[in-house]
Amino acid sequence: MAADPGTSKSRGQVITVTYLLTAIDVSCLFMQFAVTPYLARSLGLDTVGFGYLQTVFGVLQLVGGPVFGRLYTPTLIALAASLISCVIVMIYIPAQTKSKQEGRAPERGKPGLFNFGELVRLLKYPGVMAILIIKVFSSFPIGVFMLMFPIVSVDFFGLNAATAGYLMSYFGILQLVVQGFMVGRLTSRLSDDTLLLLSVVVAMVVGLGLVVMTNVYHFCIIAVPMVFTLCVSGVITDSILTKAVPPSETGAMLGICASIQPLTRTVGPAIGGYLYKHYGVPSFGLFDVIVSLLLLIYLVNRQTKQNGAKNN
Repeated sequence: MAADPGTSKSRGQVITVTYLLTAIDVSCLFMQFAVTPYLARSLGLDTVGFGYLQTVFGVLQLVGGPVFGRLYTPTLIALAASLISCVIVMIYIPAQTKSKQEGRAPERGKPGLFNFGELVRLLKYPGVMAILIIKVFSSFPIGVFMLMFPIVSVDFFGLNAATAGYLMSYFGILQLVVQGFMVGRLTSRLSDDTLLLLSVVVAMVVGLGLVVMTNVYHFCIIAVPMVFTLCVSGVITDSILTKAVPPSETGAMLGICASIQPLTRTVGPAIGGYLYKHYGVPSFGLFDVIVSLLLLIYLVNRQTKQNGAKNN
């Protein structure tokens, strides 16, 4: 039986196990990214067909349906890793990860899995809707590009399966470095609003880089600010959203935040397939620049109004 989550030893164990599960999950995800385009090609799928395949996967992920595969060995490894993760959760993660003395909102009846009234109620908290919209659009252009990246790596860069795997490993290492060593230091020195503005500006730089990118070496350079903006915007928007609701609503808000990625995987492949087929890789960069510019204008206006309200 797991120890009391209020003790420091138990908290440390939960954090360690969570990092382990995240590492397993991300490893399996990158394994899927590396293998899927080659499997799709072997089945005769073109770019549009691959986009439809990604859309179907996004829909299944969004509603929580299980996706199993028997055509390729890594899918079996991913399945085994998922089962191991489930066992680890059952053994080491306590049912309550917050100490009992933390504040709670008044108890209500347990909502259903698809209770849209609860969703609307959460969105009515001050600032939640605006930040959630910012979260969706700040990650969407790069998310669309990354969904199509397996095809880009084959068609545009001309990589084989092994080289594409190395590239995805490089991307994963960048995420580890940025998430583990940079984000914490930045959040301790800069405000959430400043970091959000910074991430949007860096996203514009990433978009410009994608417009002029011609080879895989260019992408290796662009990947650094790309990972930075994804990690920073994700952490900061999650932080702002969870701070905007009572402690008892933190889990529900994190659930809404977690649904952004499946939403992108649902609608992103169709948009990405169209852009890539008709306008090529530079269209992803242009899309990113336009969306980031609009977000930057909105954030600057929002911050100006907030400062004006404080002064008054």
